[in-house]
Amino acid sequence: MAKFSFLVFLVCLSGCLGQFHKGESYFRNQEYEKAISEFNRVLFVSITDLKSLHLRARAFEELEKYEKAIADYEHIVRLEPTYAQAWAGLGKIAWKKDKLADAENYLLKAAMHDPNDYDILLLLGRTMIKNQRFKSAEEFIQLAVDLQPDQPSPYFYLGIARGYQGDGLGVVTAMNTYLSLEDDNISAHYNRGFALMKLGFKDWAIEDFDVILEKQPTHYDAMVRRGICLLEDYPSEGMRNIKKAADNGNRLALSIVQQFGK
Repeated sequence: MAKFSFLVFLVCLSGCLGQFHKGESYFRNQEYEKAISEFNRVLFVSITDLKSLHLRARAFEELEKYEKAIADYEHIVRLEPTYAQAWAGLGKIAWKKDKLADAENYLLKAAMHDPNDYDILLLLGRTMIKNQRFKSAEEFIQLAVDLQPDQPSPYFYLGIARGYQGDGLGVVTAMNTYLSLEDDNISAHYNRGFALMKLGFKDWAIEDFDVILEKQPTHYDAMVRRGICLLEDYPSEGMRNIKKAADNGNRLALSIVQQFGK
C-alpha cells in the first residue's frame, strides 16, 4: 500500500513538473491565458509552489489583472518573506497605479532581499525621484549604474536626480554619458542644455537646443532658452526666438516679452 502511494506521488509530481514547464513555455511566448491555465493545474496539486505562483502573478500582471497578480504576490511573501521578485512585483503594480509611497516601500524590501538586481534598483530610484527623495534616488541609481555601466537609462535618471538637487555639473556629466550611449533623446538634450545654460556655457547649451528644435520645431521651452542664451551676443535673433515662443503661449517667453515691453 505504501509503495502504491509513493508511486501515485511520483506520478503527480511528474505531472506537476510537466505542467510547470508547459506554463513557463506559454509565458515566454506571451500566451498568458494558456500559461495561467497550466499554473492553475500545478497549484491545484501544490498551492505552495513559489515558481508557479510567481509566473502566474507575472502573467496576470501582463494581462493587467492587477488584483489577481497582487493576491499571488502577497501569497508568495507570506510563504517566503525574502522572495525579492514578489516584493518587486507589488512595487511595479503600485507604480502603475500611481501609489508611489507604497511602490517605494515594496521596492525597498525587494532591494533589501536582492541588492544586486538592476531592474529593482533602477525602478526604486525612479520611484524616489517621483517621491522627491532625490539624494536617496541618486544613491540607488548609482548602484544600478555600477551593476550595468553600459546601460543608458540609469545615467538619464541619475542626471534628473542630480538636477533636482541643484547639481548642474552632475547633470551634464550624467547626460554626457547617457547621450554617448543613446543620442536620440530630446529630453536628455534639453536637460543637459538647461544645465549648461545655468552653468554659463551658453554656446554648448545652444548646440543642445538646436538639436531639439531640428527634431521638434515646436519645442518652445527649448526655443525660449535658446533665445535667452543668444541675447547677449545676438540680441535680435534671441528676441525672435523668445517672441515666437511667446506667440505660442510659452509662459517664460511671455514674461520676458512683458519685461522688455516695460
